[in-house]
Amino acid sequence: MTQKGFTIPEPIGKALSMLPAFPGSLMFVVALNIALQKRIPEDVRQSLSGKRLRISVTDAKIAFDFTWKNDAFVADWGNGTPDLTIGASAHDFLLLAQRKEDPDTLFFSRRLSMEGDTELGLMVKNTLDAIDVSVFDMARSVPAKLLDELKARLKFPR
Repeated sequence: MTQKGFTIPEPIGKALSMLPAFPGSLMFVVALNIALQKRIPEDVRQSLSGKRLRISVTDAKIAFDFTWKNDAFVADWGNGTPDLTIGASAHDFLLLAQRKEDPDTLFFSRRLSMEGDTELGLMVKNTLDAIDVSVFDMARSVPAKLLDELKARLKFPR
């Protein structure tokens, strides 16, 4: 299968796959909550409640496991089968986040996979499609800005 753009080199993916999964999931949900928590409609929150989700970055050989509990995404230890797994390369996830590629196009070209509860997957896709693109602005994602926002959320003194 040919992919556009970059892929994580195999040796790096192999090394990343040896790292413990939970710290990565924890960092992922912090970023996810910063970007999305306030933008998820109430009906979607109720549907997500208690659902186990996994984002699998196929070329990096890493996965982020999380659930929606108490109005926030929470890191999961990855024990058991998730209700929904969405998989793609790091590059394709970046294209999706930047809205430079459509999820349907990636899915039908077999560059994006979805396993498990397809109704849940469709709801997640439609919810993300409805969110303003500026949420995914990479300039907001620079570490200093993320740390400032995290400090404000956790009410740490500056």
